[in-house]
Amino acid sequence: MKKLMMVAMMAVATTSAFAQADVVKNAKKLLDKGSVTEAISAVQPALTAGTNEDKAAAWNLLSSAYYKQFSDIQAKKIENQVKQTNEPVDEATMNKAVVAALEAAMKCDEFDNMPNEKGKVKPKFRQANQQIYQNGRLQCINAGQYEYNQKNYAGAFKAFAMYVDSGDSPLFTGIDMSKDEYKYEVAYFASLSAYQSKDYANVIKYAKIAAQDESKAKDATEILVFSKKETMKTKQDTLEYIDMLKDASAKFPQDNRYSAWIGDYYLQSGNPEQLLKWAEEEIAKRPDDKFGYTYKGEALRMSNKFDEAVECYKKAFEIDPTYVAAAYQAGVSLNSKAISMKDQLADKKTGKLTVDNANKIKAVLNDAKSYLEKVRELDPSHETVDWRYALYQMYYSLGDNEKASEIEKMLGQ
Repeated sequence: MKKLMMVAMMAVATTSAFAQADVVKNAKKLLDKGSVTEAISAVQPALTAGTNEDKAAAWNLLSSAYYKQFSDIQAKKIENQVKQTNEPVDEATMNKAVVAALEAAMKCDEFDNMPNEKGKVKPKFRQANQQIYQNGRLQCINAGQYEYNQKNYAGAFKAFAMYVDSGDSPLFTGIDMSKDEYKYEVAYFASLSAYQSKDYANVIKYAKIAAQDESKAKDATEILVFSKKETMKTKQDTLEYIDMLKDASAKFPQDNRYSAWIGDYYLQSGNPEQLLKWAEEEIAKRPDDKFGYTYKGEALRMSNKFDEAVECYKKAFEIDPTYVAAAYQAGVSLNSKAISMKDQLADKKTGKLTVDNANKIKAVLNDAKSYLEKVRELDPSHETVDWRYALYQMYYSLGDNEKASEIEKMLGQ
């Protein structure tokens, strides 16, 4: 009885193997007739059933079908260019097809290099597929560019990622893929496409690949920083984000954005001691860094140390005489100093000031006014900072009613 059961099981297995072979044969007949879509549909049952040899054959047929679909549409596109005609071309299908073709070829290679029923590895399809896709994979770049321009970021990512990943595929065993001149740039665009889709895990994966190349390291680092900022949830995430900014600032000292972002974070966290410590470290490393002085000024201003804050803003403005933010903060801080002086110097009972004290305050206000007027000169459309109300206050406090009225009209009052 046991022997009969074994014979029956072998018969079923043989029938199944023949069935899968027939599926592939029928799909190939459809493909040979040019019925590409039908061939793709017909071969599907054989992709996951049968022996490793059967699956390899099925995936190879699928790869051939998709590549023919790609080639047919591409040929029509080239014909349009040669004949200067404008026949409709389905570029979206063409791009999906070449990506699917390469993906199927890699899957074919996986099964093609598995042991057969006798335990031996006898690949049948690798050499032919290598010849097709060693250059054919370049079409994935074109596909990615097209989809990215169409704002189909998921499709663009798949195409770009397929190009990058295929370079490491066993399909190309025996071929030197290390001299791929496009790998790192395409990896960057894969990460950028993933970023547009908020697929942050793949942003990180491909940006790290891109960062291995010196020419793409800066762009890749930027996108890694952006991704980290958008995915911060825990205190540990925040610490890692700050560390990333510090590393980026050290690697790319000419890019002042990283130090500015660190300063912004410490400023928004409302911790003047931490901001001051970081700013002083920045100034020690880069004495001519206007941002370091600006953020040191912010830390001191938050602690009501107006004189020291103003000196920092003035230093930043000396370094860059077009730096609107530093001039504005100098003016605003000088105004805050004047208010603080008035509270300290006014008579405790009457609230009045002596002539001498009033002149001291007026001198500070005039200093504030001069900086705010520089801001107005540099930023007449108040696009960088809205200096109008601060300057109005200066003119009003100094009794310059004509100029105060001018600014008042600008404020729509």
